[in-house]
Amino acid sequence: MDDKQLIELLESYRSGQISTEEGVAALRTLPYEDLGFAKIDHHRTIRQGFPEVIFCQGKTVEQVATIATRLAGHNNNLLATRATHEMFEAVKLSVPDAVYREQSRLITVKRDETVVDPDRFILVVTAGTGDIPVAEEAAITAEMMGNTVKTVYDVGVAGIHRLIAQYDLLQQANVLIVVAGMEGALASVVGGMVAKPVIAVPTSVGYGANFGGLSALLAMLNSCAAGIGVVNIDNGFGAGRLASMINQMR
Repeated sequence: MDDKQLIELLESYRSGQISTEEGVAALRTLPYEDLGFAKIDHHRTIRQGFPEVIFCQGKTVEQVATIATRLAGHNNNLLATRATHEMFEAVKLSVPDAVYREQSRLITVKRDETVVDPDRFILVVTAGTGDIPVAEEAAITAEMMGNTVKTVYDVGVAGIHRLIAQYDLLQQANVLIVVAGMEGALASVVGGMVAKPVIAVPTSVGYGANFGGLSALLAMLNSCAAGIGVVNIDNGFGAGRLASMINQMR
């Protein structure tokens, strides 16, 4: 339930369109709904501007489908991360407008058609093609949360001229998300080129000494370029959410 839905409910009660009992029934699941295996936070949109997001990893297909059904029944938008195609098929049975984004492993429902600001945009940049799945998770998350998002992929430091060619676009972005595996050097390069917040996302892409993304994470944390914040390894969702919050500040 968001602010608009809550106002409509209160107006309906005030005008007599619904009874006290009906109003109480509608509010019964606030601030959360207890399913036993999960406590769904239906108050999240009112507090933070976007519904609770489902982290599917570690959950059963049935649990994901049940949570998604309840969330979709109370909200205009739905986002589930780390989802399998089997989970999506189960969700779609009860939420027919659900969409599966295979590369990013996201399940999405977007019914809110609020016009976004085209001038304040988030730019998602990757070092390599192998980083795109994490970058897509970040980009789609930010789009779902009401932002204009642009992408520039495969412009890593092994061919720095590819990044330099995007200089104007880098300067125009309001927030930048830089996704890189291997040694994670791209975040430092971009951070040294722009005067806007840079959110660095280390990925697990790389050979053995990459240590599943640890080398990129440490490089980004130790960057000498000011203005860089770092999220967890492969955490595209976290980067997209943070970028959205920064981009929408006034």
